[in-house]
This record gives sequence, structure tokens and C-alpha cells, in this order.
Amino acid sequence: MKKRVVVALGHRALGTTLPEQKVAVKHTAKCIADLIEEGYTVAITHSNAPQVGMIHTAMNEFAKAHPEYTACPMSVCSAMSQGYIGYDLQNGIREELLNRGIYRTVSTVLTQVIVDPYDEAFYTPTKVLGRYMNAQEANDERKKGNYVIEEPGKGFRRVVSAPNPVKIVELDAVNALLNADQVVVAAGGGGIPVMEQDNHLKGASAVIEKDLAAGKLAEGVNADMLIILTSVEKVLINFGQPDEQPLGEITAAQAREYMEEGHFGIYNMLPKFRAAVEFIEEREGRSAYITSFDKVRDALKGKTGTIIV
Repeated sequence: MKKRVVVALGHRALGTTLPEQKVAVKHTAKCIADLIEEGYTVAITHSNAPQVGMIHTAMNEFAKAHPEYTACPMSVCSAMSQGYIGYDLQNGIREELLNRGIYRTVSTVLTQVIVDPYDEAFYTPTKVLGRYMNAQEANDERKKGNYVIEEPGKGFRRVVSAPNPVKIVELDAVNALLNADQVVVAAGGGGIPVMEQDNHLKGASAVIEKDLAAGKLAEGVNADMLIILTSVEKVLINFGQPDEQPLGEITAAQAREYMEEGHFGIYNMLPKFRAAVEFIEEREGRSAYITSFDKVRDALKGKTGTIIV
């Protein structure tokens, strides 16, 4: 059987603006096509921070200018970002595959991810997004029950929670596509955060760490490997210090030890290591790679990258 891999694309693989995304996706598509050409079955997830912030700002500015329209909830902004990032990814990957004489359907699944309404993260929002507001606008946001922080000299910005992913709603659909050896883009931006209310799924005013969602996706599709693509070739410990050290191949136990020692940024490398370790510890024989998207082939050959086994 083919090995199954989940690839988590970071910001560098997508760019920030629409034109940047078009260019970045062409390079990213080559990386994904390399994996498919080497015989892997591939599912892809991706970040969406700049994109969802842009959509949130645009939709709320539109509602402000046109009072007959309502502001756009965060969950809807997440869905929009999944759609338009997936649109570029699936077309870019399809084109690259066809250029190599490979036919695979590439599909984007709008993916909802259930979160716990009692998650502690809802009491301590951390993710800043959207445009800067003045004091009156910030007060209006607070009256709606939203969290706002002030950045001195700049203004106020909305801040939302980042709860843990509990369950991927469309997992059966993703597995069906992978079982048919198709390429799937799923759980983009960490997934659309929703809360279960009997049979109803209610959108949550939150975002989910895409690396944690990638780990949950990898577990759900019973992947052999989790590849997390970021801006660095190897992860560093003791960053910026005289004893700075790049990490090559390490065990899950060593990775957990480094996490506990506080080597990784809470909003940067820590979620990547947490996702990798939790994925590996669930089943023997799994591995995780953290590297830059232009070094994936070398990482899979053991030549570079941070490899957790």
C-alpha cells in the first residue's frame, strides 16, 4: 500500500496577498507533486492568518458602509478563506501534475472542526486579527461581547480565542477521497471552528492552530507521516544563544523534553512539536518532519530537516 502523508503548509507556502498567493502556490505545487510522483497519497492542510484577517476586515468594512448588510462572523470568514486558498492550491497542483503526465483529481473539502465550548482558550483570547479601530469602534465591539486589545500609538484590534481541535466533521469524506488515491485539501486554517448543539453545528468566534488541526487530520486519516512546512530548514534550540543548535533526527521523548524546557515559541514552533509528538505517540512506525518546503525531498532522505520518530 502507498504511504499516506499529511502536509501542513505554512505562511511562506501561500504568501499574504492575492498576487503573492498565485506566485507562491506555483512553487508549493512542485513540492506536493514531488511527493505524489514518489508514490505518496497526500492530504494537504494550510495556514490562513493573513487571508482570514483580510476577509474579516473587508466584510466588516462593507457592512459598516452598507448598514443593510450584517457583519461577517469569524466562522464564515474561515470558510471563505478555505475556499479561495483551496481554489488556488487545487488548480496549481492539478496543473503541475498534468505537466508531469500524472492525472489526479485535486479536491478542496470545506472542513468543520468541532471545539469544546468550555475550552480554557475561550477565556484567554490570543489571536489578533483585522484592521485597527478607534476607541468608539473598539467599545462597540466590546458591547457585542468581543475581545479587543489596544496597541499603543496604533489603535485597537479584535482578538479571538484559539481552542483545541476535538473532531473533524468531514473526516469520512476526506478518507473516501484518499482511499481513491485522490489529492485532498482539508482543514485549511485549522478548520472552520464549530460547536455541537444537538444536531446543529454553530460557528465559533475563534480560530484553530493549523498545526494542531494538521495533527488531528493525520491521526484521523491514519497517516504514516506528518510533514510540517515552515520557513526554516531545521528547528533550532537555544535560539540566538552561543550554544544554538539545529535539531536533526530526534525521538518523540526528546521532542517532548525540549517542549517542557521551553525552547519553542508558544505561537510558533510549540504547536508544531505538540502536533508531531501527539501524532507519533498514537501509533508505532509514524514519523514527523519539520522543514522548509524547498527541502522536503532531502528531508525524506534523511539529509536535512528536523525529523521526529
